Amino acid sequence: MEKTDVRWEREDGHVLRLARAGDVDAYWEGFSQFDPEGALLTGSRDHYEKDEVTSFFLRCVDDPDRRDLLILSPEGAVLGESVINEIDWAARSANFRMALFGAPARDRGLGSWACALTRDYAFEGLGLHRLELDVFSINPRAERVYAKTGFVREGVLRDAILLPDGSYCDDVLMAILEDEWRRRHGV
Repeated sequence: MEKTDVRWEREDGHVLRLARAGDVDAYWEGFSQFDPEGALLTGSRDHYEKDEVTSFFLRCVDDPDRRDLLILSPEGAVLGESVINEIDWAARSANFRMALFGAPARDRGLGSWACALTRDYAFEGLGLHRLELDVFSINPRAERVYAKTGFVREGVLRDAILLPDGSYCDDVLMAILEDEWRRRHGV
C-alpha cells in the first residue's frame, strides 16, 4: 500500500505526522537525546552512531510495510516516534511500538495521545484487523497507556528480557483487534 501523508496537531501545538526523508537530520537530533531511561524501557542500546541511525531512518521511510510517525514539539523538534511496522497486508496485521526520546517528552500525555492516534490510523487508515505490541514489565506506565487505549493483555513471556544489570523482566504481549476498536468507536 502506498504511503499517504498524515498529520494531527494537539491544541498545544505538538504534532504527530508521517516521517519523511527530509526529516533525517531532525530525527538524528531528537534521537541523540535518547536517555538511559528510554533506552532501558524500550530495550535499546544506550549509544548509536549517527550514520547507523540516519541510514536506518531512511530505510524505514522507504519501507512500504511500515509507517513511522514522528512526535514533534511545537517548535518542530523530534521528541519521539510512534511506529506501525512488520505490516502483513494479507493477514491485515502489524506490530506497534513507541519511544519518547527523553524526559521532556514524558508525563505530558504525548504517549497516550500518539498511541490513540496511531491505533486509529492502523484501523481507519490502513484497514488492519490486528495491531500487537510487547512491553517490558519494568514499564508499567506504558502498559497502562496501552490498556487505556484498548490493547488487551494476551500473554506474558516470563523472564524473557535480560536487563543491563543482569536481572530479567517479563515481556508482556498485548493486542487490539478491529472489532474491539470498532466497539470503542461505535462503528
